[in-house]
Amino acid sequence: MILALDIGNTNIVIGCIQDTEIVFEGRLASDRDKTMDEYAISFKTLFDIYKVDIKRIEGAIISSVVPPLTNPLKEAIYKVTGHKPLVVGPGIKTGLNILMDNPGQLGADLVVDAVAAIHEYQAPLIVFDMGTATTCSVIDKNNNYIGGIIYPGMKVAEEALSSKASQLPFISFDAPKRVIGKNTVDCMKSGMIHGNAAMIDGMIDRIEEELQERATVIATGGLSKCVIPYCKREIVYDNDLLLKGLILIYKKNIGN
Repeated sequence: MILALDIGNTNIVIGCIQDTEIVFEGRLASDRDKTMDEYAISFKTLFDIYKVDIKRIEGAIISSVVPPLTNPLKEAIYKVTGHKPLVVGPGIKTGLNILMDNPGQLGADLVVDAVAAIHEYQAPLIVFDMGTATTCSVIDKNNNYIGGIIYPGMKVAEEALSSKASQLPFISFDAPKRVIGKNTVDCMKSGMIHGNAAMIDGMIDRIEEELQERATVIATGGLSKCVIPYCKREIVYDNDLLLKGLILIYKKNIGN
């Protein structure tokens, strides 16, 4: 069984994978003030909750977009499991051909998403990952990573709007009954849910126009399940894409 972590700006996604089956998936807040020991305690608590036998863990892998958290979490994993985790980055084999100006700038999470998408779905591919930022990765028909798009995530946009406009409240991300809101909260919810859905639909149209062909579209990330049902384009929701990618990269490097 392999322990896989994706360290994001808001949450740390933790999963244990046996062969290709995800045994459990949990989340911790990305807290830069926590010590290695505090994270180790959090891991042990999660393992107890999900009844995971630590002795069954044979290795670990991390993808991270928060460098200050990478080492404390590496140390916490080693302390709890006795295994030094692989970290997605320079020197790690991914099999992904990145056709960008500076391939080294591509975030580890986007690399992992792309590796899983190529393995699971038919190229060309468009992959949306909706978290702190909403990212879009584009993979051509030859499985080359050719570029992408980054724009503010829903939570970031909502917090900026509510904190800067004194009469606008903080809201939850459930869709209103109508696109045309009848009160302030519903107007804001429509803007967030339907506005992001329309943006995704529109970006798919523009990307396919550049590709000059239709693409398979996948969505993942914590907020995508709130938006994807309101998109008009056909989009596959795959909540486990990152964990699938991490286990694929682990196997490429360990050789199992």
